Amino acid sequence: MAKIAVAGKGGVGKTTVVSLIIRGLVEKKKTPILAVDADPNSNLYLSLGLNFHNQTIADLREDVRSQVPSGFSRSDYFRLKLEEIIIENKDFDLLVMGRPEGPGCYCSVNNLLREYLSRLSQNYPYVIIDCEAGLEHLSRRTTDDMDTLILVTEAYFSSLIAVKNALEIASKLPLRIKNKYIIINKVKSIDKRLKDELDKLKVPILAKIPYEKRFVLASQNQENLLSIDIPKNIKKIIEQILEKIG
Repeated sequence: MAKIAVAGKGGVGKTTVVSLIIRGLVEKKKTPILAVDADPNSNLYLSLGLNFHNQTIADLREDVRSQVPSGFSRSDYFRLKLEEIIIENKDFDLLVMGRPEGPGCYCSVNNLLREYLSRLSQNYPYVIIDCEAGLEHLSRRTTDDMDTLILVTEAYFSSLIAVKNALEIASKLPLRIKNKYIIINKVKSIDKRLKDELDKLKVPILAKIPYEKRFVLASQNQENLLSIDIPKNIKKIIEQILEKIG
């Protein structure tokens, strides 16, 4: 079982990268996959062509923290409700984390969540987490140790700052991350200064995905990225990514 987290500054195409990885795995029949949308701006379900009307984990966390029906332990009720909010699909399932936590202590509920996700993950050969730029849910350790952390950036400095910050957070987490990679997305060109900054990070560049207007428009129009046509050069890049993370 491989656990992959993908993070990056808003707008860099992080969710597009996650969707393309899932598409590649599905096409290679490396299923089932558990997708976890851990970005508060939850829109992975749209890129995967799913309808989402379920509770998020954040909603459930609030419910379980405030009240548990009689006849249930908090642990049993939490597990029951978590089963209900998984969006099931033929080749992959989706869990949506939802907004960040509000005031108050969520320690016991987070412990339940971490325990549940750890057990649930064992049912899938691949678990892919669409994180926010700050690695919020990784920093709260609502996930187990990661096999791969992919940081997505565009080919300009302000986007690269988010990658630097994420690497700094990752280095301080009580969490083992076996492999770290960078994907440069929507590439038109990379100037020497930016290349020098990337070299300083000492993190392998997993792929350089060229700018494709079709993908940008698909993301803006909230299209299903599992069904649109993909150019051969992008397919080749996806295969290269899967070889590294699979």
